[in-house]
Amino acid sequence: MQRRRVLALTAAGLAAPSVLRAQGTAAANWPERPVRLVVPFPPGGSTDVIARIFQARLGEVLGKQVVIDNRGGASGSIGAIEAARSQPDGYTWLLAYDNEATNQTVMRLPYRALEDLAPVSLVAIGPLCLVAHKDTPYRSFQDVVEAAKRAPDTINYATSGVGGLAHVSTTLLSQQAGIRLVHVPYRGGGPALQDATAGHVPLFMSNVVIISQHIRAGTLRPLGVTTRGESRHVPGVRSFAQQGVGDFEAPTWWAFFGRTGTPQPIIEKMHAALTQVLREPAVKAKIEEQGADVIASDPAECRRFVANEIEKWGRVIRENNIRVDS
Repeated sequence: MQRRRVLALTAAGLAAPSVLRAQGTAAANWPERPVRLVVPFPPGGSTDVIARIFQARLGEVLGKQVVIDNRGGASGSIGAIEAARSQPDGYTWLLAYDNEATNQTVMRLPYRALEDLAPVSLVAIGPLCLVAHKDTPYRSFQDVVEAAKRAPDTINYATSGVGGLAHVSTTLLSQQAGIRLVHVPYRGGGPALQDATAGHVPLFMSNVVIISQHIRAGTLRPLGVTTRGESRHVPGVRSFAQQGVGDFEAPTWWAFFGRTGTPQPIIEKMHAALTQVLREPAVKAKIEEQGADVIASDPAECRRFVANEIEKWGRVIRENNIRVDS
Protein backbone atom coordinates (compact mmCIF):
# COMPACT_ATOMS: atom_id res chain seq x y z
CA MET A 1 0.00 0.00 0.00
CA GLN A 2 2.88 2.31 0.87
CA ARG A 3 4.42 1.60 -2.55
CA ARG A 4 1.15 2.44 -4.32
CA ARG A 5 0.92 5.69 -2.37
CA VAL A 6 4.47 6.65 -3.33
CA LEU A 7 3.74 5.85 -6.98
CA ALA A 8 0.53 7.88 -6.89
CA LEU A 9 2.31 10.89 -5.38
CA THR A 10 5.09 10.54 -7.94
CA ALA A 11 2.58 10.44 -10.77
CA ALA A 12 0.82 13.49 -9.37
CA GLY A 13 4.13 15.29 -9.15
CA LEU A 14 4.95 14.42 -12.74
CA ALA A 15 1.50 15.56 -13.86
CA ALA A 16 1.70 18.92 -12.10
CA PRO A 17 4.05 20.56 -14.63
CA SER A 18 1.81 19.49 -17.51
CA VAL A 19 -1.25 20.92 -15.73
CA LEU A 20 0.60 24.16 -15.13
CA ARG A 21 1.69 24.27 -18.77
CA ALA A 22 -1.91 23.76 -19.87
CA GLN A 23 -3.08 26.55 -17.60
CA GLY A 24 -0.31 28.79 -18.85
CA THR A 25 -1.29 28.12 -22.46
CA ALA A 26 -4.95 28.89 -21.70
CA ALA A 27 -3.96 32.14 -19.99
CA ALA A 28 -1.67 33.12 -22.85
CA ASN A 29 -4.45 32.57 -25.39
CA TRP A 30 -7.19 34.16 -23.33
CA PRO A 31 -9.73 35.26 -24.41
CA GLU A 32 -10.57 32.80 -27.14
CA ARG A 33 -14.32 33.45 -27.09
CA PRO A 34 -16.72 36.20 -25.91
CA VAL A 35 -16.45 37.27 -22.27
CA ARG A 36 -19.54 37.57 -20.06
CA LEU A 37 -19.94 40.55 -17.73
CA VAL A 38 -22.65 39.95 -15.13
CA VAL A 39 -24.53 43.11 -14.18
CA PRO A 40 -26.53 42.21 -11.06
CA PHE A 41 -29.34 44.70 -11.72
CA PRO A 42 -31.96 45.23 -14.44
CA PRO A 43 -31.28 47.44 -17.47
CA GLY A 44 -31.59 51.15 -16.77
CA GLY A 45 -29.90 51.15 -13.37
CA SER A 46 -26.57 52.85 -12.73
CA THR A 47 -24.52 49.64 -12.84
CA ASP A 48 -25.97 48.81 -16.24
CA VAL A 49 -25.36 52.37 -17.47
CA ILE A 50 -21.70 52.34 -16.43
CA ALA A 51 -21.11 48.84 -17.80
CA ARG A 52 -22.47 49.84 -21.20
CA ILE A 53 -20.20 52.88 -21.35
CA PHE A 54 -17.03 50.77 -21.30
CA GLN A 55 -18.40 47.44 -22.63
CA ALA A 56 -17.73 47.87 -26.35
CA ARG A 57 -14.31 49.47 -25.94
CA LEU A 58 -13.22 46.78 -23.46
CA GLY A 59 -14.16 44.15 -26.03
CA GLU A 60 -12.05 45.91 -28.65
CA VAL A 61 -9.01 45.99 -26.36
CA LEU A 62 -9.45 42.32 -25.37
CA GLY A 63 -10.06 41.26 -28.95
CA LYS A 64 -13.31 39.47 -28.10
CA GLN A 65 -16.83 40.73 -27.48
CA VAL A 66 -17.90 41.56 -23.93
CA VAL A 67 -21.51 40.46 -23.44
CA ILE A 68 -23.55 42.03 -20.63
CA ASP A 69 -25.73 39.56 -18.72
CA ASN A 70 -28.31 41.40 -16.58
CA ARG A 71 -29.14 39.23 -13.57
CA GLY A 72 -31.26 41.49 -11.37
CA GLY A 73 -32.94 40.67 -8.09
CA ALA A 74 -32.33 40.38 -4.35
CA SER A 75 -30.37 43.63 -4.12
CA GLY A 76 -27.74 42.44 -6.57
CA SER A 77 -27.08 39.11 -4.87
CA ILE A 78 -28.58 36.92 -7.62
CA GLY A 79 -26.06 38.19 -10.14
CA ALA A 80 -23.21 38.01 -7.63
CA ILE A 81 -24.09 34.40 -6.82
CA GLU A 82 -24.03 33.62 -10.53
CA ALA A 83 -20.53 35.07 -10.81
CA ALA A 84 -19.32 33.41 -7.60
CA ARG A 85 -20.44 29.99 -8.89
CA SER A 86 -18.94 30.39 -12.36
CA GLN A 87 -15.92 28.52 -13.62
CA PRO A 88 -12.64 30.32 -12.76
CA ASP A 89 -11.61 30.40 -16.41
CA GLY A 90 -11.77 34.14 -17.08
CA TYR A 91 -14.99 34.08 -19.07
CA THR A 92 -17.35 35.38 -16.37
CA TRP A 93 -16.83 38.69 -14.56
CA LEU A 94 -18.95 40.85 -12.28
CA LEU A 95 -19.51 44.59 -12.10
CA ALA A 96 -20.60 44.94 -8.48
CA TYR A 97 -22.42 47.89 -6.97
CA ASP A 98 -22.06 49.20 -3.42
CA ASN A 99 -24.86 46.83 -2.34
CA GLU A 100 -22.29 44.04 -2.50
CA ALA A 101 -20.75 45.30 0.74
CA THR A 102 -24.02 45.54 2.66
CA ASN A 103 -25.29 42.22 1.29
CA GLN A 104 -22.44 40.46 3.08
CA THR A 105 -24.07 41.27 6.43
CA VAL A 106 -27.73 41.75 5.67
CA MET A 107 -28.21 38.48 3.76
CA ARG A 108 -27.52 34.79 4.22
CA LEU A 109 -25.42 34.16 1.14
CA PRO A 110 -23.84 31.00 -0.29
CA TYR A 111 -20.60 32.90 -0.96
CA ARG A 112 -18.32 35.51 0.58
CA ALA A 113 -17.37 38.44 -1.62
CA LEU A 114 -13.68 38.57 -0.80
CA GLU A 115 -13.25 34.80 -0.67
CA ASP A 116 -15.17 33.64 -3.76
CA LEU A 117 -14.64 36.73 -5.92
CA ALA A 118 -11.31 38.19 -6.99
CA PRO A 119 -11.09 42.01 -6.92
CA VAL A 120 -9.82 43.47 -10.19
CA SER A 121 -10.48 47.19 -9.93
CA LEU A 122 -12.47 49.82 -8.09
CA VAL A 123 -14.04 51.31 -11.20
CA ALA A 124 -15.64 54.52 -9.91
CA ILE A 125 -17.08 56.26 -6.86
CA GLY A 126 -19.61 59.05 -6.50
CA PRO A 127 -22.20 60.62 -4.23
CA LEU A 128 -25.58 59.31 -3.28
CA CYS A 129 -28.20 62.03 -3.48
CA LEU A 130 -31.59 62.35 -1.79
CA VAL A 131 -34.06 63.83 -4.26
CA ALA A 132 -37.70 64.86 -4.00
CA HIS A 133 -40.25 64.93 -6.80
CA LYS A 134 -40.87 68.46 -8.05
CA ASP A 135 -44.51 68.37 -6.91
CA THR A 136 -43.67 67.67 -3.27
CA PRO A 137 -43.38 70.51 -0.75
CA TYR A 138 -39.79 69.55 0.11
CA ARG A 139 -37.32 72.17 -1.09
CA SER A 140 -34.56 71.30 1.37
CA PHE A 141 -33.57 68.44 3.61
CA GLN A 142 -34.63 70.57 6.57
CA ASP A 143 -38.17 70.57 5.12
CA VAL A 144 -38.13 66.77 5.23
CA VAL A 145 -36.79 66.77 8.79
CA GLU A 146 -39.49 69.14 10.00
CA ALA A 147 -42.29 67.24 8.23
CA ALA A 148 -41.03 63.89 9.52
CA LYS A 149 -40.86 65.17 13.08
CA ARG A 150 -44.44 66.40 12.84
CA ALA A 151 -45.64 63.07 11.42
CA PRO A 152 -43.15 60.21 11.97
CA ASP A 153 -43.35 57.13 9.71
CA THR A 154 -45.50 58.84 7.07
CA ILE A 155 -42.96 59.99 4.46
CA ASN A 156 -41.82 57.35 1.96
CA TYR A 157 -38.43 57.10 0.30
CA ALA A 158 -37.43 54.72 -2.49
CA THR A 159 -34.15 52.86 -2.98
CA SER A 160 -32.88 50.18 -5.33
CA GLY A 161 -33.43 47.43 -2.73
CA VAL A 162 -33.61 46.27 0.87
CA GLY A 163 -30.27 46.34 2.65
CA GLY A 164 -28.45 48.23 -0.09
CA LEU A 165 -26.18 51.16 0.68
CA ALA A 166 -28.93 53.66 -0.16
CA HIS A 167 -31.21 51.94 2.38
CA VAL A 168 -28.60 51.43 5.10
CA SER A 169 -27.12 54.91 4.73
CA THR A 170 -30.57 56.55 4.84
CA THR A 171 -31.26 54.56 8.02
CA LEU A 172 -28.13 56.07 9.57
CA LEU A 173 -28.94 59.52 8.15
CA SER A 174 -32.44 59.38 9.64
CA GLN A 175 -31.06 58.37 13.04
CA GLN A 176 -28.53 61.17 13.06
CA ALA A 177 -31.23 63.66 11.99
CA GLY A 178 -33.67 62.34 14.62
CA ILE A 179 -36.42 61.35 12.18
CA ARG A 180 -38.24 58.20 10.98
CA LEU A 181 -38.95 57.66 7.27
CA VAL A 182 -40.67 54.73 5.54
CA HIS A 183 -38.50 52.64 3.21
CA VAL A 184 -39.97 51.56 -0.16
CA PRO A 185 -37.54 49.08 -1.79
CA TYR A 186 -37.47 48.30 -5.53
CA ARG A 187 -35.81 45.62 -7.65
CA GLY A 188 -33.07 47.93 -8.86
CA GLY A 189 -32.48 51.59 -9.58
CA GLY A 190 -34.33 51.57 -12.90
CA PRO A 191 -37.75 50.60 -11.50
CA ALA A 192 -37.28 52.94 -8.51
CA LEU A 193 -36.44 55.81 -10.86
CA GLN A 194 -39.62 55.24 -12.86
CA ASP A 195 -41.81 55.65 -9.79
CA ALA A 196 -39.76 58.57 -8.45
CA THR A 197 -40.04 60.56 -11.68
CA ALA A 198 -43.74 59.73 -11.91
CA GLY A 199 -44.30 61.08 -8.41
CA HIS A 200 -45.50 57.77 -6.99
CA VAL A 201 -42.96 58.05 -4.18
CA PRO A 202 -41.95 61.48 -2.80
CA LEU A 203 -38.27 60.82 -2.00
CA PHE A 204 -35.58 58.74 -3.68
CA MET A 205 -32.07 58.03 -2.38
CA SER A 206 -29.89 57.10 -5.33
CA ASN A 207 -26.51 57.47 -6.91
CA VAL A 208 -26.30 60.46 -9.23
CA VAL A 209 -25.67 58.35 -12.35
CA ILE A 210 -29.31 57.55 -13.03
CA ILE A 211 -30.89 60.75 -11.71
CA SER A 212 -28.58 63.50 -13.03
CA GLN A 213 -30.61 64.15 -16.19
CA HIS A 214 -33.81 64.32 -14.16
CA ILE A 215 -32.22 66.80 -11.76
CA ARG A 216 -31.17 68.94 -14.73
CA ALA A 217 -34.69 68.69 -16.18
CA GLY A 218 -36.19 69.79 -12.88
CA THR A 219 -38.29 66.67 -12.37
CA LEU A 220 -36.31 65.65 -9.29
CA ARG A 221 -35.12 68.20 -6.72
CA PRO A 222 -31.80 67.43 -4.95
CA LEU A 223 -31.89 67.87 -1.17
CA GLY A 224 -28.43 66.68 -0.12
CA VAL A 225 -25.45 64.53 -1.08
CA THR A 226 -23.64 61.85 0.94
CA THR A 227 -20.09 63.01 0.29
CA ARG A 228 -18.27 64.82 3.10
CA GLY A 229 -18.54 68.14 1.25
CA GLU A 230 -20.29 69.39 -1.87
CA SER A 231 -19.95 67.31 -5.04
CA ARG A 232 -19.15 68.74 -8.45
CA HIS A 233 -21.70 66.28 -9.83
CA VAL A 234 -24.56 68.06 -8.04
CA PRO A 235 -23.36 71.67 -8.02
CA GLY A 236 -24.82 73.99 -5.41
CA VAL A 237 -26.19 71.18 -3.25
CA ARG A 238 -24.76 70.88 0.24
CA SER A 239 -23.80 67.59 1.81
CA PHE A 240 -25.76 66.26 4.77
CA ALA A 241 -22.70 66.84 6.94
CA GLN A 242 -22.73 70.50 5.90
CA GLN A 243 -26.44 70.60 6.79
CA GLY A 244 -25.74 69.65 10.37
CA VAL A 245 -25.93 65.85 10.25
CA GLY A 246 -22.67 65.10 12.07
CA ASP A 247 -19.84 63.68 9.98
CA PHE A 248 -22.20 61.68 7.78
CA GLU A 249 -20.56 60.21 4.67
CA ALA A 250 -21.64 57.38 2.36
CA PRO A 251 -20.08 57.36 -1.14
CA THR A 252 -21.51 55.02 -3.74
CA TRP A 253 -19.17 52.83 -5.79
CA TRP A 254 -18.76 50.23 -8.53
CA ALA A 255 -16.10 47.49 -8.56
CA PHE A 256 -15.02 44.86 -11.08
CA PHE A 257 -14.50 41.27 -9.90
CA GLY A 258 -13.46 37.95 -11.38
CA ARG A 259 -13.92 34.47 -9.94
CA THR A 260 -11.44 33.42 -7.25
CA GLY A 261 -9.13 30.82 -8.73
CA THR A 262 -8.95 32.51 -12.13
CA PRO A 263 -5.32 32.24 -13.29
CA GLN A 264 -3.38 35.30 -12.22
CA PRO A 265 -2.16 36.09 -15.76
CA ILE A 266 -5.82 36.38 -16.83
CA ILE A 267 -6.65 38.65 -13.89
CA GLU A 268 -3.67 40.81 -14.85
CA LYS A 269 -4.71 40.93 -18.51
CA MET A 270 -8.23 41.98 -17.60
CA HIS A 271 -6.96 44.58 -15.16
CA ALA A 272 -4.62 46.04 -17.77
CA ALA A 273 -7.36 46.16 -20.41
CA LEU A 274 -9.97 47.60 -18.06
CA THR A 275 -7.59 50.23 -16.68
CA GLN A 276 -6.62 51.27 -20.20
CA VAL A 277 -10.26 51.68 -21.22
CA LEU A 278 -11.37 53.51 -18.07
CA ARG A 279 -8.54 56.02 -18.41
CA GLU A 280 -9.27 56.79 -22.06
CA PRO A 281 -10.58 60.37 -22.20
CA ALA A 282 -13.78 59.49 -24.08
CA VAL A 283 -14.80 56.69 -21.68
CA LYS A 284 -13.72 58.59 -18.58
CA ALA A 285 -15.68 61.66 -19.66
CA LYS A 286 -18.85 59.67 -20.31
CA ILE A 287 -18.75 58.04 -16.88
CA GLU A 288 -18.03 61.32 -15.14
CA GLU A 289 -20.83 63.04 -17.07
CA GLN A 290 -23.15 60.56 -15.36
CA GLY A 291 -22.07 61.66 -11.88
CA ALA A 292 -19.21 59.35 -10.88
CA ASP A 293 -15.44 59.77 -10.63
CA VAL A 294 -13.34 57.12 -12.37
CA ILE A 295 -10.82 55.45 -10.04
CA ALA A 296 -9.42 52.49 -12.04
CA SER A 297 -7.55 51.13 -9.02
CA ASP A 298 -5.29 48.12 -8.73
CA PRO A 299 -6.68 44.85 -7.27
CA ALA A 300 -5.10 45.37 -3.84
CA GLU A 301 -6.62 48.83 -3.43
CA CYS A 302 -9.99 47.48 -4.55
CA ARG A 303 -9.81 44.70 -1.95
CA ARG A 304 -8.94 47.13 0.86
CA PHE A 305 -11.74 49.51 -0.09
CA VAL A 306 -14.42 46.81 -0.28
CA ALA A 307 -13.24 45.22 2.98
CA ASN A 308 -13.57 48.58 4.75
CA GLU A 309 -17.06 49.09 3.32
CA ILE A 310 -18.17 45.63 4.49
CA GLU A 311 -16.92 46.38 8.01
CA LYS A 312 -18.32 49.93 8.22
CA TRP A 313 -21.84 49.21 7.02
CA GLY A 314 -21.94 45.83 8.70
CA ARG A 315 -21.89 47.64 12.04
CA VAL A 316 -24.86 49.83 11.04
CA ILE A 317 -26.81 46.81 9.82
CA ARG A 318 -26.22 44.84 13.02
CA GLU A 319 -27.02 47.78 15.27
CA ASN A 320 -30.34 48.32 13.47
CA ASN A 321 -31.14 44.63 12.99
CA ILE A 322 -31.66 45.11 9.25
CA ARG A 323 -32.46 41.80 7.59
CA VAL A 324 -33.75 40.50 4.30
CA ASP A 325 -34.73 36.94 3.40
CA SER A 326 -32.58 35.52 0.62
